[in-house]
Amino acid sequence: MPPLPLHCPRCGDAAGDLTGCRSCARDGIGVNTPPPLADLTGLDLAAYPGGPWGWPTALPVPGPPVTLGEGNTPVVRLRAETPSADGPQSTTAGGELWLKYEGGNPTGSHKDRAMSVGVAAALAAGADTVVAASSGNAGAAAAAYAARAGLRCVVFTTDAVPAGLRAQIDALGAERVVVPGGGEARNAAMTQAVAERGWYPLTSYAASRPGSNPYGNEGYKSVAYELARDFAGRRIDAVVVPTSRGDLLAGIGRGYRELAAAGLVGAVPRLVVAETTPAAPFTAALRRADRAEQERTRVTPGRSVAFSLGGDRPCWQGLDALWLTGGTAVAVDDEVALAEHRRLAAEGLLLEPSSAVPVAVARELAVEPGALVVAIGTATGLKGLGD
Repeated sequence: MPPLPLHCPRCGDAAGDLTGCRSCARDGIGVNTPPPLADLTGLDLAAYPGGPWGWPTALPVPGPPVTLGEGNTPVVRLRAETPSADGPQSTTAGGELWLKYEGGNPTGSHKDRAMSVGVAAALAAGADTVVAASSGNAGAAAAAYAARAGLRCVVFTTDAVPAGLRAQIDALGAERVVVPGGGEARNAAMTQAVAERGWYPLTSYAASRPGSNPYGNEGYKSVAYELARDFAGRRIDAVVVPTSRGDLLAGIGRGYRELAAAGLVGAVPRLVVAETTPAAPFTAALRRADRAEQERTRVTPGRSVAFSLGGDRPCWQGLDALWLTGGTAVAVDDEVALAEHRRLAAEGLLLEPSSAVPVAVARELAVEPGALVVAIGTATGLKGLGD
């Protein structure tokens, strides 16, 4: 059985490949083309075993699973103390601040959820080689799951990838190709490889930047399922997601939509994009009242310690997730991100700087009395040690 068909959620056109909607691209908008939402009716949330393959019928690929035990990552309650000029006050904020720690996945990031499903889709398509364009975590995850499935893996990167991530990609057996010239050149090299060699793409590479492989992105729905299970009976007010292309954000949003349609959750949390001020296209877009203007927002991104976040435009799939949940976007500067990084380390949590950004944003939201806010910490900080 082949994977489920793909359609554009913006215009309704069927997709002929994995490069997003061609009609919307001609209109200047990069739109990813997901499969139909899954029907979770009759499933027992309390019995959900976790991970992308916990509910196989919720996935758009027939299997067999390609898994390393991803998912079921811990949720850790953080100290939500309000800082003062003399240091943290002794009383906590009015709400609860929690961290969903995706660094607990096999290769140390949330990308494992997507690559598990994406590589299974590659097998279903009869591929012998998978390819990814990556600043680090996606390449490491692609390498691991390709190895698990017995597939060749090629990862296009730049020379800015940290040494720890380069070592991880190499150790897992992928062919790492360093492309001079930054992310645009890297993606162009992947585009050429897919077109000329027929390699199966696992990450975003199209010029319209719609997002990554839509089959693989369905693995991110399991984050929503796990949060709903772990906070059963409690209302989560907001889930804060560090965002670049919006793959994780959109996947969490789709998971909650499926849960709500099946009556497995009473309310869907507001989704919040966390960005850094040097590269904050979603924050810039939401300053505009008209959705058509939001779709076409462009910014000039700068450098940030959270190098995997941001971009020059807000991907449509991310905007859609915000629109559907009444969400928003918040940007913080590098000083705030690094301060949060140190604060998390003081609690025993070593995250990459990009993962500290959503915690900084969530911390501000958690000061509301009675609020329950969850930040998604996407990756471990162990990969960056020694750089």
